[in-house]
Amino acid sequence: MIDFSPWPGQDADKLRARIAAAETSLREAGYEVTVCLLPDDLDAAESAVRGHFSHESYDAVEVGSGIRVSHDYTLLFERVVNTVVACQPAVPLCLNDSPETTLDAVRRAVTR
Repeated sequence: MIDFSPWPGQDADKLRARIAAAETSLREAGYEVTVCLLPDDLDAAESAVRGHFSHESYDAVEVGSGIRVSHDYTLLFERVVNTVVACQPAVPLCLNDSPETTLDAVRRAVTR
C-alpha cells in the first residue's frame, strides 16, 4: 500500500491515470512499452522483474520515481536495480521524476 500523504491530492486512481498517460505518450512517440508495476514485497517484485526479462530484452528500463523518492522503498529500489543489472547488464537505466517526465527520461536513454 502506498502512502500518498507526501503528495496532497494524489491517490492510487490518479497515479494509475498518470502512468497510463505516460504510456500513451511513449507509444505515440514510437516506443514499444512494457509496464511492470511492482508490489512492495521484495521477493515478489524481483520475481516480476525477472519474469519480464526472461521473455524479452529491452533498449532501456525506466525506474519510476515512486520507488526511488521514498525512504520506505529504498530496499525495493535496490532490489529492482540489482535484478535488472543481473538480467540484462548492458541495458541503460533511465529515471523520471514523475509520470509526466517519463518520455524525456526514455529519450535520454535510447539512441535512435
